[in-house]
Order: sequence, then C-alpha cells, then structure tokens
Amino acid sequence: MIRYFTLAILTVLIGYGLQEAWPLMAGPTLSIDSPINNASLENGIVTISGKAVRAAEITLNGATVLHKEDGSFSTILTFPHGGSILTFRATDRFGRTLTSTRTIFVPDFVPEKVSIFTKSSIDPSTDSPGR
Repeated sequence: MIRYFTLAILTVLIGYGLQEAWPLMAGPTLSIDSPINNASLENGIVTISGKAVRAAEITLNGATVLHKEDGSFSTILTFPHGGSILTFRATDRFGRTLTSTRTIFVPDFVPEKVSIFTKSSIDPSTDSPGR
C-alpha cells in the first residue's frame, strides 16, 4: 500500500515538474502581425507589430525592439523606395533564437500626368500666327 502511495506521489510530482518546466524547454515563440509578407506600401511608413513569448530580446535587422512585459511590441518605421527584407529575431534567456522574415516593397513615386499644352497651343483653329 505504501509502495502505491509513493508511486502516485512521485508520478504527480514528475507531472507537475514537467508542466512547470515546459516554458523553459519550449524556447521562444514569435508572431508578426504587421506587416504581412510581400506587402506593398505606398508611402514607406510601416507599422510593425507582433508578439514574442518567452523572449528576453527581440531584434529587427539587428536593432533591439522594445517590448512590453507580455511580449507584445509595436513601432513605426519609414523605409526607402524599393524592396526591403525585415528580419525579426527573438532570443530567450538561454540563447535559443527564432527568426522570422518579411519582405516589403515601397514603389517609386509616379506623379500624375500633367498636360503642359493648353487648348490654344494644339488647336490650329485658335492659333493664327500668319493670318
């Protein structure tokens, strides 16, 4: 009887220990809410947001991103015209890393078509230089 009781207590303790140790064994998780991959942004201003769980440090292209206690982060950045690759990296306190990438594109500014001709300069009936 004592043997079964000891085995039951030992099983409960091992189960509880594994449940509590799971976050330490799992490593960080990283989810990027914005921007979506292959996004095309007209003005180059990007809101970057997401959440990293069990991460001690979050970086974007090597620069540290400030995050809240719950792991959420949000920042606004401006990118030049052309394509950019955003590399997010979440690192836990044991040095395990998780990397996620997003590609964005900022098109070149194309001005609206502006006519430099007036009606009188292209309509021969209104222009009579020799008459």
